[in-house]
Amino acid sequence: MNVDPERMKIQAITWDGSPYSHLEQVQRLLEAGARWIQLRQKQGSFEEKKRVAVTCAEMCRKKQAILIINDDPFLCLESDASGVHLGLSDMPVPEARKLLGENFIIGGTANTPEQMASRMEQGVDYVGVGPYRETGTKENLSAILGDAGVKAAADQYREREALGLRTAPFVVIGGITAADTSRILSLGAHGIAVSSAVVGQKDIAKAYLEFLRR
Repeated sequence: MNVDPERMKIQAITWDGSPYSHLEQVQRLLEAGARWIQLRQKQGSFEEKKRVAVTCAEMCRKKQAILIINDDPFLCLESDASGVHLGLSDMPVPEARKLLGENFIIGGTANTPEQMASRMEQGVDYVGVGPYRETGTKENLSAILGDAGVKAAADQYREREALGLRTAPFVVIGGITAADTSRILSLGAHGIAVSSAVVGQKDIAKAYLEFLRR
């Protein structure tokens, strides 16, 4: 499925460490105007996650927002979310596409420009490239990208585009602050993905709107 890069300029990701439940995080993000949310609920059984995901998917549909499920294509299918985001060790993209079909969004993680190109070849609809810097929301981090890594990813994207190869928009993730936003976009990224800097705050709406303002 083709995704609008403008719509995914800010991806907000829920977090188990937030002072609010995942349902509350999604509700507060929607109230702030978020239009692309990833549900990243690591704790709980499949049935518990499904109950949350079904409710969140319904909430997002009412606001015409995208809800992406982290890691689990089966949870995506059963909750009728908009799509799934796959880590490098999750279900292979072609297998997930076979399960979900063309009407679901499939995103994929990449830690290097080369992995980003591989993800595009596999058929993802967008790529999450990172980590931009150190972050406390994820364990076993890969090498830090920094500005140079973002620029290299943008160069890789433009090179593929010039050669007529398959491309997909990419967002940068990992320890991003509101002050980083304009610089990352100026380096060629299509968007950013944020978690604790927004949903880890007492006032989620205020934190999200600060990113939006930037």
